[in-house]
Amino acid sequence: MLIDSHVNLHAPQFDEDREAVISRALASGVRLMVNICDRVSNFDKVRHVAQHPDIWCTVGTHPHEAKEDPDLAPETLIRLARDPRVVGIGECGLDFHYDLSPRDVQAKVFRAHVVAARETGLPLVVHTREADEVMGDILEEEYAVGPFRILMHCYTSGPELARRCAALGAWFSVSGIATFKAAEDVREVIRAMPEDRIMVETDCPYLAPVPYRGRRNEPAMLPHVLAKLAEIRGWSLKEAEQRTEDAFFALFDRIPRP
Repeated sequence: MLIDSHVNLHAPQFDEDREAVISRALASGVRLMVNICDRVSNFDKVRHVAQHPDIWCTVGTHPHEAKEDPDLAPETLIRLARDPRVVGIGECGLDFHYDLSPRDVQAKVFRAHVVAARETGLPLVVHTREADEVMGDILEEEYAVGPFRILMHCYTSGPELARRCAALGAWFSVSGIATFKAAEDVREVIRAMPEDRIMVETDCPYLAPVPYRGRRNEPAMLPHVLAKLAEIRGWSLKEAEQRTEDAFFALFDRIPRP
């Protein structure tokens, strides 16, 4: 089973043909998708897409949007996560590349998500960019308070943070970036990821894989990501599909496995 662990199908880029995009995904072999919340104020739109029987969703606020609600309470996330279609907390984390929200606000809001993940038992979907040391410190500090499950989404950070996250039992998802010619550093980290905790994603509408780079990404392009992962790890396509499926259901265990 092909599973896209990270889509943004509520994004305005899909307003004109959302149902056609979903149909193409299913026709390409993608059987499940997780629609990722970009900010809590947008949750209703995110959740609406998850009415589709093959789509689930998360609740959370991206670090770019952390400034929207600097005092976001874990209780807000926990309440919304009671919805049976919600299967994760996030996307949340730190982004020190764009700094679209102040770094202290990003960290505060991120910690609120960690509390919600710990309390609900749902996976924490983590975005991190150019914040390796601070991200590692926060995850280790919070994990020492009490364990929670971690998914490092679209992982493109360094090997040291990957090592620290793997020591906490984290899962990792691989995106179309792995297909980019200049991304050998990303491929090197993928080779060292725990083989039973890797899944795939498109992060659509962003990061379309080669040969579609530069176009709007969509879940139907996921087979190209899986093929690259198989090549990087030395797996057959069938093995890559089975391993990523097993990893997905091990983490997103609120979703019934067919």
